[in-house]
Amino acid sequence: MTGNEPVARPILHSRLVNPPFGDPGVYVGFMFEKRGLLFDLGDLQPLSDRKLLRVRQVFVSHTHMDHFTGFDRLVRIFLGREKTLHLFGPPGFIDRVSHKLAAYTWNLVASYPTDFTLMVGEFGTGGTLTRARLRCRGAFKPEKLDPMATRNGVLVDEANYRVQAAVLDHGIPCLGFAVEEHRHVNIWKNRVEAMGFRVGPWLRDLKQAILRDDPDDFPFRVRWREDGTTRETQRPLGELKAELTQIVPGQKIAYVTDVAWNEDNRAAILVLARDADLFYIEAAFLEEDAELAARKRHLTAAQAGWLAREAGAKRMIPFHFSPRYSDREDALRHEAEAAFTGATKLRGASPA
Repeated sequence: MTGNEPVARPILHSRLVNPPFGDPGVYVGFMFEKRGLLFDLGDLQPLSDRKLLRVRQVFVSHTHMDHFTGFDRLVRIFLGREKTLHLFGPPGFIDRVSHKLAAYTWNLVASYPTDFTLMVGEFGTGGTLTRARLRCRGAFKPEKLDPMATRNGVLVDEANYRVQAAVLDHGIPCLGFAVEEHRHVNIWKNRVEAMGFRVGPWLRDLKQAILRDDPDDFPFRVRWREDGTTRETQRPLGELKAELTQIVPGQKIAYVTDVAWNEDNRAAILVLARDADLFYIEAAFLEEDAELAARKRHLTAAQAGWLAREAGAKRMIPFHFSPRYSDREDALRHEAEAAFTGATKLRGASPA
């Protein structure tokens, strides 16, 4: 490399909320933006209030306690702020959220100067998103909204990313998710100076204009500081796009937990996680306990690795380890990695 190539810096930065033996959950932050996404609402103590206040959308796989107990803390942090939080979950999710909130007394909220609002959607096999609004000043009583049809399970489709869901089987409907940048715009910084400009906030605006598909003849304003002076000029967007940028496919992160090993789940997961850059997947049991895993409708580490391999994931991150293996974490990781790399073959690789 010459040092002049554009460096691909993923906008999406993800991490497990808790260690793999703790409650499941992934936090996704956005580079250059005070924005975050949460996948599952287990124990949220490792996340600061500052990080949680960046969350705009929450995606809950199902409402077993270890996936939903953090809901109360999230509401408590947002309460009294002029914010809207979007939550998505499986069938019955609106009732679960409503029941949680109904456990508290809201006799003082009508006079609050702010109206923190929850927009709650539940997604099922029919592909329709059932929706409700719950407002602080309305004591969080659910207000039904018109349902929305989804296409290919896409729950959120914004300027630079989208989130897709699939309905999976855990004995109950359980959602898997994938978040994906539409495209990634990299900047040739050496060419910025070659054109007589300087780097600055305008480059962020340039990326956004490209991601919005603004027309190439749009007169884009280039504005920067140089020697204490503000300089400004205009160039056609298409010219700047051709000279300064490299557009590549965006990063994809998949999240799957609490699923049975069966053909329907396998097929849906492989579509959802296809070519993921990062695949967070549960690896609850060792293959030696596959019968127990089947009874509890969880994956073994080997099954997780096999699914990640078949999906073409670039990197697998196993989590949601059963506490029965608290002294055998290395065995879980080795089994998952061996199946992922193809070093070992999964017994009965075609699920029953």
